[in-house]
Amino acid sequence: MTGNGTRVGVLALQGAFAEHLKALNRLKLSGIEVRRAADLEGLSGLIIPGGESTAIGRLLAEMGLREPILRRVAEGMAVMGTCAGMILLAGETSDYPLEPLGLMDITVRRNAFGRQVDSFETPVAIAALGAMPFPAVFIRAPCIEKVGTAVEALGRLNDGRLVAARQGKLLALAFHPELTRDTRCHGLFVEML
Repeated sequence: MTGNGTRVGVLALQGAFAEHLKALNRLKLSGIEVRRAADLEGLSGLIIPGGESTAIGRLLAEMGLREPILRRVAEGMAVMGTCAGMILLAGETSDYPLEPLGLMDITVRRNAFGRQVDSFETPVAIAALGAMPFPAVFIRAPCIEKVGTAVEALGRLNDGRLVAARQGKLLALAFHPELTRDTRCHGLFVEML
């Protein structure tokens, strides 16, 4: 929590939630682990981390979090989804066995860059973060195949694949910003709250 009462939660069911909490700490914010619906109350923002998208999707349903997240977003809560979190934010997916949350007007393809062994790090130019490219870490990462008119494309790879986008108070990143010491993506999200 910051001095102005901003509260940011990190979905802590599976995946890289601990690393997101550390990134928030570097921004002088103490994130809140979200494991049940009551944890969402009073949050200004929620981070849905990378991990295994099918596992996170199933756990959202089993833990009764899907509808409360949708309700809180309708009330104005911001959401940042990274890697698997981006898949869950999508309105449509080309290869996801469960129904995503449907919050963003984007179509996402899972594992767009191959398997775990094909993981890589590359600089991505994201104008909203300033002139210096972001050191993006891609692990079994998705990519955005299609966007609606309300979606702002934020970052593309050199081959043109879209890996970062924003729609209102929703931020989707195909990579893992929490696995770097660079806090600019988290800072951008905090500015959106």
